Amino acid sequence: MGTGPQTPDFNTPAPRGLCTDCGVSRMSDPSACGKACQFIKPDYPSLETRVHGRQAKAAGDERFFGVTGAMYRAALHPARDGAQWTGLTTRLAERLLETRAVDAVLTMVPATDDRWRPRPAIITDPADLQQARGMRMGYAPLLALLEPARDAGHRKIAVIGIPCQVYALRALEAQLGFDRIYVIGTPCSDNTTTENFHTFLARLTDAPETVTYLEFRADYHVELRFDDGRKRLIPFLKLPLADLPSDFFPLTCRTCVDYTNRLADITVGYMAGEGDQWLIVRNTRGQEMLDSLGAEVALSAPGSGGKREGAVKGFIENTRRAAGGLPLRRMPNSMRGIMGWLMPRLGPRGLEFARARVEMKAAETILHLRREEPAKMKNMVPDHVWNIAAQYGLGCKEDPPGR
Repeated sequence: MGTGPQTPDFNTPAPRGLCTDCGVSRMSDPSACGKACQFIKPDYPSLETRVHGRQAKAAGDERFFGVTGAMYRAALHPARDGAQWTGLTTRLAERLLETRAVDAVLTMVPATDDRWRPRPAIITDPADLQQARGMRMGYAPLLALLEPARDAGHRKIAVIGIPCQVYALRALEAQLGFDRIYVIGTPCSDNTTTENFHTFLARLTDAPETVTYLEFRADYHVELRFDDGRKRLIPFLKLPLADLPSDFFPLTCRTCVDYTNRLADITVGYMAGEGDQWLIVRNTRGQEMLDSLGAEVALSAPGSGGKREGAVKGFIENTRRAAGGLPLRRMPNSMRGIMGWLMPRLGPRGLEFARARVEMKAAETILHLRREEPAKMKNMVPDHVWNIAAQYGLGCKEDPPGR
């Protein structure tokens, strides 16, 4: 049996403006936020060069997804019970502990009183990683674990994190004193508080307390699973997103500049997986982690189909309206069923779906910042986001805020 995930006591977070509580403001030197925060003045070219040995190319798929050594559609066999997809993210970390490549894994487990609330935890026994399977929704100060892990004598660690956490980790990595850090990254967008997430669940089902699993799938459906074994698929077009309050997603998440976790050693997501998982191996540490699984993971080339331009343009138009305080255009109910059937067949799929989501995120970042924090745009929006959004006429950082 494992010794159990350890969660040390944290400092109270220092007050911040744009903040997802990655944990840096709870560390012994809260002023490190000024250097580490993704929402102040991110420097992806420098960090990519230090972490991966080079910058991402400004053309091809690296333009969308960041530095790529190899890319796969992947599935762990057998799939793990309780996993969000097949359990690949957790298994990568588990293998690092089994081979003693690391002393500890910093990740999230569910809070004792709420299965959806993330609780940062230091895990040293591979058996305990099964508690980290599945999705959590909400903010959690993962990086506040760095100093307690170091003080406990852990010299080699793995971190499973979302992009804003990973950016801050990389910005501080050289001064933390660890011998080696492996970073397993997951894509992230549109996080919210755990309380808001419960409100959203209550809009999807009359028994939200019985939901054990939720996933936004690449086939344009949300999948719900219930504690009695039932499953339910809801087409994206039938989700009550337009009914959510305007502040349901905070400005930080509406202006994320790194959907695909460009500074992770390996990114494990869903967008180009077409029902499996999507892997981006970014450097030698990422390849080392993947190689350690051997035949446990089935790998194939990711597919691609459909065209993204129409979907992205429609998203941009709705986002312009939302950013301007205008009501979103709703599709007539009579059309929702038809379009829900057509989208998985004619809409972007595989890599084209992933490119579409990255373009949507870039557009959303620019439009919301222009509306709400125009003074931050010059420093906060990196060149790769401007590059992605340019083809949709969204301008560049030198444009006046009102454009």
